[in-house]
Amino acid sequence: MSGAAPQTAAEYWDKYKPYRGEGPQPRPAAARFDWTGIPGYGPGAELLGLPKTALDLGPAEGENAAFLARRGVEVTAVDFSAVQTARARAFWGDLPGLTFVEAEACTFLEEDSRPWDAIYSTWGAVWFTDPEDLFPRIAKRLAPGGVFAFSHREPIVGQYGAQAMGGKWLEGRETELTVYRWQHTAAQWADILKLHGFLDIEATVLPAPDPGELGTLIVRASSA
Repeated sequence: MSGAAPQTAAEYWDKYKPYRGEGPQPRPAAARFDWTGIPGYGPGAELLGLPKTALDLGPAEGENAAFLARRGVEVTAVDFSAVQTARARAFWGDLPGLTFVEAEACTFLEEDSRPWDAIYSTWGAVWFTDPEDLFPRIAKRLAPGGVFAFSHREPIVGQYGAQAMGGKWLEGRETELTVYRWQHTAAQWADILKLHGFLDIEATVLPAPDPGELGTLIVRASSA
């Protein structure tokens, strides 16, 4: 249910992915749209169709947003980590058609009334936001016939719903921080999407190349 677990803390994401060494960092190649986190593996941007506008929820360093922008899509990428947003702007600030916004996903969707041809999240905000809060807002902002797609790690059997994570990047913090991620099976996600009015739902787990690793759950749906 909505409000069953605390909201994810932005402080966690400020320290989630540290800089690679000292000084200015080379920006990522962004040569391919990535759903899995495994370079060159799995589907690409074709899952989104041919959008003119796209909203990225939780872009981190912004590679997927940059990939789309380079192909003429007007992309807005929303992340509530000040550090992640600043890093992405440093990498891609000169790229036309790409805007990075520091905001929490639900708040942004409440305040920005633009319709989007595609809304997506790759191991991002959809994984770390209560779907009962997020999905109605996405449905409201998705253009007719638009695509909503997201991915996250394949859940461990029995670990469904809001799952607590430790803030392992926050050593030395005086108070304990617990971060929650919402994860479900493909069938469970399909049922949740149906309840929120999404159509043409496709949900599957793409196995990892290494049989000993968890795969990636990829979900795609459309608006009415």
